[in-house]
Amino acid sequence: MTDLDEFIASFDGEAGYLDWAAFGPLSPAVRSEVHADAELLGSGRRTGIDLVGEHVGEAREILAEVLDADAGQIVLQPSTTYGLMQAIYGLAGGLMLSRSEFPSLTVTATRAADALGSIDLQWIEPTNGFVTPEVVREALTDDTRALAVSLVDFRTGYRADLTALREVIGDRLLIVDAMQGFGAVSADYAAADVVCGNGYKWLRAGRGTGFAWFGERALERVAPVLSGWAGIDGDLPVDLVPLPAASAQAFSVSRPDSLAVARLASALRDVRDVGVERIDAELSERSRDVIFFADRYEVPVLTPREPERRAGIVTLAPAPQDAGPLAASLANHGITVTVRSGLIRVAPHVGTGADTLRLFGDALAAFSSARVW
Repeated sequence: MTDLDEFIASFDGEAGYLDWAAFGPLSPAVRSEVHADAELLGSGRRTGIDLVGEHVGEAREILAEVLDADAGQIVLQPSTTYGLMQAIYGLAGGLMLSRSEFPSLTVTATRAADALGSIDLQWIEPTNGFVTPEVVREALTDDTRALAVSLVDFRTGYRADLTALREVIGDRLLIVDAMQGFGAVSADYAAADVVCGNGYKWLRAGRGTGFAWFGERALERVAPVLSGWAGIDGDLPVDLVPLPAASAQAFSVSRPDSLAVARLASALRDVRDVGVERIDAELSERSRDVIFFADRYEVPVLTPREPERRAGIVTLAPAPQDAGPLAASLANHGITVTVRSGLIRVAPHVGTGADTLRLFGDALAAFSSARVW
């Protein structure tokens, strides 16, 4: 197992970056992989092209290890949204989801319902967007066939309890958008039926590095409506249209970008070798550090305080008159965060160092000293 200190040292970006929930600057290993594989693809040699193509199998195998799943149930996608579209467009019946979910879920569900007429959207509006087991239990009906939820809420950093949600919904499908948690926090993925994610944030792999896992129940109940020519068994179909593959391969449109897959495989190796549990524990400490400074300077925090209910996102919820000045102070001190709808999303990673936290504290101190009570 790779030493955690070595993994932390690989975060070589400039101080002040606290926006990992928006984009993860590429890791050194990923950058090296990009250069090496680009040279191989530029050679024009079949051996080089095939060598880069081998990353497809490698990425699926490592994803299977992290998910504790069968590699045959994993399909590579251009993005999280592609995987969610494959899952949701293939549904029929009642689909429950929160109106405050990221648009990858809400827009996809609405478009699928409007286009197909076979999906009945069951919207819930939980407090602060926290999709808790209690909220889901109260909203369930006999017509509910699936629940779609984010592992980590993009606005607040609330971490869903997949195990408890499974207990509540029974044998209904559980579709999980793992974008804001995969590779950074531990989760009971076995409780889900579909898990979709991407490597361009917490994995530090860049865009185009999406994936989806379809469990046995999903393979039985979700129709591969958006299956393309790559979603079959065997070679290129010519002069005939074969049935979709019986595996998760059915939920693919075209062949994956081999360079993107190479980046994903490289990033996954680092995460697997260190261990998600160790990354989760370290990230919890970084989130705690952010909350410490927020409390010190009396900036309200929307994110749950319990370590098991939060991940890498800490959302500050200043008073309306304070949001602008606080955002300005953070920017003036070289801190990169996401500011949206009066909320300030702070997202450290395990490699967030003392220099960045010091800048963050200085920014909050300057804001506090200038605040008019």
